Amino acid sequence: MKKVIITTVLCAFLCACATNPYTGESQVSKTAWGTGIGTAAGAGIGALIGGKKGALIGAGAGALVGAGTGAYMDIQAKKLREELVGTGVQVVEQDGKVYLIMPGNITFGTADYTIQPSFKPALNSIAKVINEYDETMVQIVGYTDSTGTAAYNNTLSLQRANAVSNYLRLQGVSANRIITDGAGSKNPIASNATAAGREQNRRVEIVLLNKQ
Repeated sequence: MKKVIITTVLCAFLCACATNPYTGESQVSKTAWGTGIGTAAGAGIGALIGGKKGALIGAGAGALVGAGTGAYMDIQAKKLREELVGTGVQVVEQDGKVYLIMPGNITFGTADYTIQPSFKPALNSIAKVINEYDETMVQIVGYTDSTGTAAYNNTLSLQRANAVSNYLRLQGVSANRIITDGAGSKNPIASNATAAGREQNRRVEIVLLNKQ
């Protein structure tokens, strides 16, 4: 019985492994992860109900449910990559979430939280995808470089996050799905010792996560 369950789960994972077209790395997508989890759960339940045959039937049903959960975020990430080609916005999948990283040079002017006109098409594309997937929550976090006081940076970063939130709401994204936060100069993605690094750190990140 144990061999049946383990073999079925391994097959679900191995068959769903794929090469990331953006990095060239072999990886297990969230669809595969969801499939594996669903398979394991389904197999366990099926085994309790109907022995070996029940395990196989349960594994198949569980895999379908699990794959649907993982695929939901995978598909959004794929659509966002397609929509945001050439915009400078990075789309990163990690821990079941989709991160959209928007550097300061395309979003806001220095020490400002007014959205630059050149950035609005990218936000329009993001809103379009978000509106298609109403089970997704949207967390918006603003960041600054290390220049200035902590109090000033915390305020400015929150103002930037709110500016993006307000713009998405104007594009039809429900306010109930949006959470905003300002992180100031925390979590830098580059060195604050150079002008280029500080520019990268002045950014806004949008994190998409499933409500469930």
